[in-house]
Amino acid sequence: MNHRTISANILSLLLVSLVCLTPVAKAQNSSQILLTIDGKPVEKDELVYLLSKGNTSNNQSSGVSREEFEENLDLFINYKLKVREAEKLGLDNSEEFKNEFQSFKETLIHPYLIKNSLEEGELRKAYSRMQEVVRASHILFQFPPNASTEDSMIVLKMALKVRGEIENGGNINELAAQYSDDPSAKINKGDLGYFTGLQMVQPFEDAAYSLQVGQLSDPVLSNFGYHIIQVKDRQPNPGQVRVSHILVRFDPEDATQEENARRKISDIYAEIQKESTIWEDIVKTYSEDPATSQRGGLLPWFGVGNMIPEFELAAFTLTEIGEVSPPLKTQYGYHILRLEEKKPVASFEEMEEEIRSRILRDSRSQMIQSQVVAIQKARYGFVENDASVSRLASELNATTKSTFESVLVTASLQNAPLFTLQGKTYTASDLNSFMKEEEISPKAKGGTFDKWYDRFVAKTLAITEENDLESNNREYQMLLKEYRDGILLFSLMNQEVWQKGITDSLGQVEFYRKNIERYQWKKRVEAFIVKVLDQSQLDNARKALSGNGYNQALISEFNSNYQANAPLAYQTEAGTFEYADHQVLSQVNLDQTYQEVRVDNSTYLVLLGQKFPAESRKFEESRGLVIRDYQEHLDTTLTQSLKSKYPIKVDPQVKEEAFLALNQ
Repeated sequence: MNHRTISANILSLLLVSLVCLTPVAKAQNSSQILLTIDGKPVEKDELVYLLSKGNTSNNQSSGVSREEFEENLDLFINYKLKVREAEKLGLDNSEEFKNEFQSFKETLIHPYLIKNSLEEGELRKAYSRMQEVVRASHILFQFPPNASTEDSMIVLKMALKVRGEIENGGNINELAAQYSDDPSAKINKGDLGYFTGLQMVQPFEDAAYSLQVGQLSDPVLSNFGYHIIQVKDRQPNPGQVRVSHILVRFDPEDATQEENARRKISDIYAEIQKESTIWEDIVKTYSEDPATSQRGGLLPWFGVGNMIPEFELAAFTLTEIGEVSPPLKTQYGYHILRLEEKKPVASFEEMEEEIRSRILRDSRSQMIQSQVVAIQKARYGFVENDASVSRLASELNATTKSTFESVLVTASLQNAPLFTLQGKTYTASDLNSFMKEEEISPKAKGGTFDKWYDRFVAKTLAITEENDLESNNREYQMLLKEYRDGILLFSLMNQEVWQKGITDSLGQVEFYRKNIERYQWKKRVEAFIVKVLDQSQLDNARKALSGNGYNQALISEFNSNYQANAPLAYQTEAGTFEYADHQVLSQVNLDQTYQEVRVDNSTYLVLLGQKFPAESRKFEESRGLVIRDYQEHLDTTLTQSLKSKYPIKVDPQVKEEAFLALNQ
C-alpha cells in the first residue's frame, strides 16, 4: 500500500468525519474511562484529543453545543466499534499491519526525540548565520603525520607565538605568506574572502562568527590543525546573483600573453559600449570559455563563498540588470561580467531541507549525536562499569567481528557487565547478540570492541528513549493510538465496504433494484451546444449550423473544421442532457431545432434533436452512483451489526466531563 495514500485516508476517516470544533485545552493527564466496547475501555482523553485535532477552522468562538457533542460522540463510538471489529478479526496481527504501523512510528516519533530538538537548533543557527557574510584571513598550522601529544603542543606553541606577533602590530596576511601551511596562502596571503554559514568547517565557522571586525582569535583546533583567524569585515548577505561573462585566457608565466590578453579584453569592453552591440554575439565571437560561450556566457546562480573572491566581488558590485563590469583579472584570465538576475536569501522554509542535508553531511551531525547520547545518559541513569569495559577493550579490540564471540567465550567474559540503564545491567553477551543482528559494521576509527560498544550504547539509549516516550509522553501516546487505530479502520473499511462495494456485482444489481427510485432520468433532449469564444467567427458557425437539427455527421464535420482552422473560436459539447436545470438548455425553445441564445454575456448556438420523457436509468447508466450508494449502505449495515454484536457502556459522569473539557 502507498504510505502517503493511507495516511491521507486515515486522517480523513478520523478527522473529516468528525464535526469540526473550536480549539480546546489539551487532554488532562488523568485516564478516566469514557466508555467500554465489548468490555474494552476507551478513555475520555482520546475523544477530547481527536475532536480538538479535528478542528481546522480559525473560528475562535468558545465551546461546542450539546447537539454537536452528541453527534461527535456517536461518530466516535462508530469509529471505535470498527476498530474493535478489526482487532477481533486479527488485522492488528497481520504482517501488513505491523510493517505499516512501524513505518508510521518511525515518522511520528521524530518530532519528540531529543535529536530533533538539537537538529532544529542547528538548523536555525545555520540559517541565522546565513543572513550575514564574513570576510576573514587565517594562518594554518598543521600537525605532522601521526602527530604525538608532544608534536601537538609544539604546533600550538608556534600558533601562539605568531598570534603574539600579530597582537604586537604584525600583519596577518604577511605572516600567513610566511608561516601558513594552507597551500592557497602563497596566492591569497591567507585572505579567504567572504563566506557564510556552512561553508567552513564547524570550529572555524564558530570562531569566525564570534569575532568582531579586526578581532583576533585564539588558536582554533579543526581537523586541519590550528588556525589563527582575524575577521576583516561583516556584511548582510546579498543573496545570489546570476551573471554571464566573457573570458580571455593567458598563461600567467608568459608576460607577453598576459599583455595581449589585457589589450584584447580592453578592445572587447570598448566594443560592448556601442549601442548596436549584441552581448550574445560578442560572447560567441570572443569568449574563450567553451562551457558558456555558445549560450551567452551564462553561469549558474551563485552566492557568497562559491566563486573566487575577485570574481565574486565584481559580480555582487553590479546593481542593475544588464549592467556590465569593467575588465577584471583572476587566476583564469581576464573577464567582463554582465548581471542577469539577483535574488535575496531564500526563506527558512525554502532552505530547510538543503540546510539539513548539509548539516548531516558534516561534523555537526557527529556533534549532535554526541550531545544526544550525553543527554540520554543523564536522563535515563546510564552508569558505565569502567573497569569491566577497560578489560573488555584490551581483550577484544584486536579481534574481528567474526572472531569476537570465540575470543569472548575463551576468556569467559560473556557475563562481564558493560553498563546499567534504568536499573537493567547489560553485559558483553548482549553486545555480542547485537553484533550478530547488525549487518553493517561501524566505520568509526578504533578497535573492534570500541567501535561496536559505542554503537551498542547509542542503539540501546535510542530504544530506551522511544520506550520512554511510549510510556510517559501523553501527546505521543495519543498520536500513536490515532494512527494505529486509523490503519485498522482503513483495513476493515477496505475489506468490508470499499472493495466489496466495487467487486460485488450481484450485490450492486440487487441494491439497484431495491432502490430504483434513486436512479431516475428527468426529461432529456439531444443537443449540440456551441459556445462562441471568438465573435469574429460567429457568422461562420451560423452558416454551418443554421437550419439544421441534431445530426452526428454534421457535429463531427463542424468539430473537425473548427479544430483544424480556428481551434480557439468555439467550445462545444454534444449528447443527451437533462434540460430543466441546464445553464443553456433551460433557456431555449425545445420546439426549435436551431436557435441562438445569450447566457451570462456569451453567445450559444444550439441544435436540438429527439426529446425523452422522465424514466428510470438503466443499471449500466447508473453504475457509478450505485457503487457509491452501495458502499454507503454497506457502511451503515456494518455499523448497525457491530452495535448489536458488541455491548457499549457509556459512563454519564465522564461523558459530562468530556463535554466540559471541550468548553473550557
